Amino acid sequence: MNSAVYPGSFDPMTLGHLDIIQRAAKMFDHLTVSVLDNKAKNALFSVQERVSILKEATKDLSNVTVDSFNGLLIDYAKQQDIHISVRGLRAITDFEYELQIAQTNRKLSQGTLDTVFLTTSLEYAYLSSSSVKEIASFHGDISQCVPEFVAELVYEKFKEHN
Repeated sequence: MNSAVYPGSFDPMTLGHLDIIQRAAKMFDHLTVSVLDNKAKNALFSVQERVSILKEATKDLSNVTVDSFNGLLIDYAKQQDIHISVRGLRAITDFEYELQIAQTNRKLSQGTLDTVFLTTSLEYAYLSSSSVKEIASFHGDISQCVPEFVAELVYEKFKEHN
């Protein structure tokens, strides 16, 4: 069975993330989408909320599971017996950053974790979780950026913070 992990913070999950998940799910027998619990980031949603959101968004993809982890991706991948990491690329700047991480992961894992890059579909190339949060914080329309249920949750979070 060929399995892969798509790690990320997914705060919030965007249509770009969902596009990568759907495409990767077609490429691998099993895809684990795993939310990184990064204590250094000030997240809008808790790890559990992000896991729940991703589970709802991927409920129709039978070969996708959603999980979370903290620490190094190489350790998580080893525990899960996964040897491929999936990453989405929007622009050249993403590639430079992601290439360095991919090379580091391959080196630290002693060659057991490779990275597959998927270029973002053009209609989502502008999207980032940061821009979604910024638009929503000013009560802008994020309906073209995230699934409808996610937009409602994002707006609700900003109401709580104000």
